[in-house]
Amino acid sequence: MKKFFSEFKEFISRGNVMDLAVGMIIGSAFTAIVTSVVNDLVMPLISLITGGLSFTKWNIALAAGEEAPVLALGSFVSAVLNFLIIAAVIFLVVKSINKMQKMVVKKEEEKPAAPTTKICPYCKSEINIEATKCPHCTSEV
Repeated sequence: MKKFFSEFKEFISRGNVMDLAVGMIIGSAFTAIVTSVVNDLVMPLISLITGGLSFTKWNIALAAGEEAPVLALGSFVSAVLNFLIIAAVIFLVVKSINKMQKMVVKKEEEKPAAPTTKICPYCKSEINIEATKCPHCTSEV
């Protein structure tokens, strides 16, 4: 049992598990914001275009009566719009992160590499930068 808990502690302590947990929490909070945007901003505009028809009333009754089953087309369209908006925002975030990473890599590539060789002041041959004696002329460098 002790081994189980130590393995579980190691699993939880990994960075990718914590990143996933943070991502899930932020994702669920972000979903609430997108749902509000769709339901409170986008859907009223679409209802205005469709002549004031509320999306919640976009239903097809499958039978007669008060408790008749219905196809809730308005709810479905709302869910599709939620998905498309979330997907678009995630795409834009990932695209901007990739662009920033490319800029960082480009800056790292622009830095000149540290020299690995130097010229012996006596015989003018190329030697290792850390050499204290020239292997060609045996002079102290």
